[in-house]
Amino acid sequence: MKVDLNCDLGEAFGNYSFGGDKDIIPLITSANIACGFHAGDENVMNQTVNLAKENHVSIGAHPGFPDLKGFGRRKMDISPTEVYNLIVYQLGALEGFCKVHQTRINHVKPHGALYNMGAKNKAIAKAIAKAVYDFDSTIVLVGLSNSLLISEAQAIGLKTASEVFADRRYEDNGQLVSRKEPDAVITDSDEALKQVLKMVTENKVISRNGKEIDLETDTICVHGDGKHALEFVEQIRKKLTKEGIDIQSL
Repeated sequence: MKVDLNCDLGEAFGNYSFGGDKDIIPLITSANIACGFHAGDENVMNQTVNLAKENHVSIGAHPGFPDLKGFGRRKMDISPTEVYNLIVYQLGALEGFCKVHQTRINHVKPHGALYNMGAKNKAIAKAIAKAVYDFDSTIVLVGLSNSLLISEAQAIGLKTASEVFADRRYEDNGQLVSRKEPDAVITDSDEALKQVLKMVTENKVISRNGKEIDLETDTICVHGDGKHALEFVEQIRKKLTKEGIDIQSL
């Protein structure tokens, strides 16, 4: 049994520091690097690509909406064509830094509202998948388990990775509880560990209403901006290793 452990990184910009990337990155197998729209900038992207390479961590693009103030977590009224273009634009930016560090983009995981819209909106899901496929058809597209983004990507021949969340609660339909809800984020490490083990070993999760939901578990996300991010990653890695589960990149 194996699973990937990913984290959203490179989300600082300018004079604003964000997250503990240097501490977290040695503990994960895949890094989702912000590409300058919702967070990150050219300096941070360069540093994070280099940091990932030094730690033998797979590099992923983490494109989002152009919304620094909202951290890319607010919905936008945007056409599929615009989604396609913003994905390609951000992949191109990250690829530039990958080239100078003699490495490559291994996967793409949309960020925030773009991720959620791609999970539920077929036209947006198609646009994201096509942008990734046209850019590089060997890249893995990461999306919410059982979502439209996964099915639309598979329909055009992209390799996919179904993602689950260590620190988020689920609705009965398998979608993530909105961050606007007070119980959306799991802050207790024991609860997070229990959820992770069930998802990895049984491919199931318990919704916030107590319903058992089937899902696929290829990669586990821990958010790098969370207060308990480092603690969660350390404990999850330790627990999975103890259970004999291999932690491997996508």
